Amino acid sequence: MKTDALRLRANVIKAVRDFFWERGFLEVETPLLIPANAPEEHINPIFALPSWQLQTSPEICMKRLLSKGHQRLFQISRCWRSGERGSRHLSEFTMLEWYRAGSDYRDLMTDCEELLQHVAAVCRPDSPGFVRNSAKIDPFAPWRRISVQEAFLRFGQVQVWDCLEKGLYEEILTSAVEPALAEFDSPVILMDYPAELAALARTKPGNRELAERFELYVGGLELANGFSELNDPLEQRRRFEEANRARSNSGQTALPLPEPFLGTLAAMPASAGIALGIDRLVMLTAGADTIDEVVAFTPEEL
Repeated sequence: MKTDALRLRANVIKAVRDFFWERGFLEVETPLLIPANAPEEHINPIFALPSWQLQTSPEICMKRLLSKGHQRLFQISRCWRSGERGSRHLSEFTMLEWYRAGSDYRDLMTDCEELLQHVAAVCRPDSPGFVRNSAKIDPFAPWRRISVQEAFLRFGQVQVWDCLEKGLYEEILTSAVEPALAEFDSPVILMDYPAELAALARTKPGNRELAERFELYVGGLELANGFSELNDPLEQRRRFEEANRARSNSGQTALPLPEPFLGTLAAMPASAGIALGIDRLVMLTAGADTIDEVVAFTPEEL
């Protein structure tokens, strides 16, 4: 990493921290080494001890804090995921997560707009905005909100439900939808995911086929994943068990369940939470092509 990129990274993190402090969010630190993450089919934790994992996300502990009565929380934290390495991925990376009690995913969308506008204004004052593949993305221009179903029909000419049934969802997402999102000159919110992809999100009232989940794209780069939180422990356990069955069926190891989290989930109020990749936000602010350009050391340099 060049010195100017190192300084820019520090400025971005400071701008993010200032944004949440100014809005009354409590900054917290939760343990990095935990007995269990939220089991997901395509996310593999790193075991640092025989029965303890490095966190893939701080969400489990942060939601337990919501269950204890905290209202607004944020954390900038190191996370680890096994086998992730590429121009946009590292196995060790920096995550921003924030949670709001008494809110839903629409409040998070507003947070995202205000946060990116703040970072752009503070960290790129001479040319407020972001750069991806040499194209400028203006966070002050109107943001687009597109449902997953609309995006698959519009950009892939297919029904998302058919893609899920045939196991083609990721292929169409990466080959047709995400490249199309890269053509927009402002950030895009891809929202209302099929319930099969809900993970820890609640389904929409009146339409259980859809989940109140969205992902934020800037220049076609996925930056954040947020949702209205599921607080039904029985349904959440069912989803975790289903994820473990999918892992076993694909030859992966089933993962332990986060029992203390499930035990307190019923006490969590209606809430919304989101994870945003800090390294990717710095990439966009710097106009960098790869994640390697915005971290102090890559794994290969250690």
